[in-house]
Amino acid sequence: MPLFPEGLRFGIHAGQQYTDFPSYLQLWRTAEELGLDWASVFDHFMPIQADPEGPCFEGLSLLSAMAAHTKRLRCGIIVAGVTYRHPALIAKIAATIDHVSGGRLELGMGGAWYQLEHDQYGIPFPPIAQRLSMLAEAAGIVKSLWTRPTTTFSGRHYQLRQARSEPKPLQEPHIPLWIGGAGERRTLRVVAEHADGWNTFLMPIEDYQHKLAVLDRHCADLGRDRSQIRLQLVLQAVLGADEHEVADQLRLRARALALEPEQLRERVLALTPEQLTAQLAPYVDLGVCDFLLLARPPMDQRTLQLFAHEVAPALRAR
Repeated sequence: MPLFPEGLRFGIHAGQQYTDFPSYLQLWRTAEELGLDWASVFDHFMPIQADPEGPCFEGLSLLSAMAAHTKRLRCGIIVAGVTYRHPALIAKIAATIDHVSGGRLELGMGGAWYQLEHDQYGIPFPPIAQRLSMLAEAAGIVKSLWTRPTTTFSGRHYQLRQARSEPKPLQEPHIPLWIGGAGERRTLRVVAEHADGWNTFLMPIEDYQHKLAVLDRHCADLGRDRSQIRLQLVLQAVLGADEHEVADQLRLRARALALEPEQLRERVLALTPEQLTAQLAPYVDLGVCDFLLLARPPMDQRTLQLFAHEVAPALRAR
């Protein structure tokens, strides 16, 4: 049974900071009503790329609630930090959410990066090489717990003895496992070895081609066909039907984020749907199947509408 549907998917990646539960739930319901395919939370305990003193919901418990309150969206977390998510525990949590969602969960895992939340919570933050070594072990453990009656593992970072994890996920053969990040020597090696999908942020096409070439080499070393790994990109955009509306939407979005419009323009793609479609088309040609719009609250409804109703159909039509 294939892990993923054929064709392109479009969705939102909605970090749950600076929001309340009703507003966040409405964002996911809006995505579902617009016909998008995916919505995901992030895995941080405080706001990122913003004032860290603001509100931020815990990701996995919120994800379970979103799964219970939606019917069709694929439900993801991009990506769970290996430093504070023991693989046996996250395998169990993920299987539970898969049942809550009726088999719609997709789990992302990564090496963790936000040192402030580690420092404040007293969580060890080892060097990146150690974190990625932990990620490699954790990814294999999670898949084993989802698919085998018992798992015994003796590694550098984790030890399991005849560990059981029941019930198994609803999805067969298992929940899709995403690995997030773009480090060439270690992260992409973990992607090649363990991932069903590779998640990273939109980057210039030449840089992305280079990353794919690196991933190809890792897959060749491991005897794996890279076409088995689904490709997913997260992008930031503000959309308007024409240049005038783009400028208006940029001002509104900047005001909501307490930024100047030009500050925001440096961070996002401020485009018409036709321009964004043209910009994303080369990535489709490289095999990217999933495009996630970064949609941290407050998210402007116009951008969501244009992304769902104009960009997604145009790219699918290609």
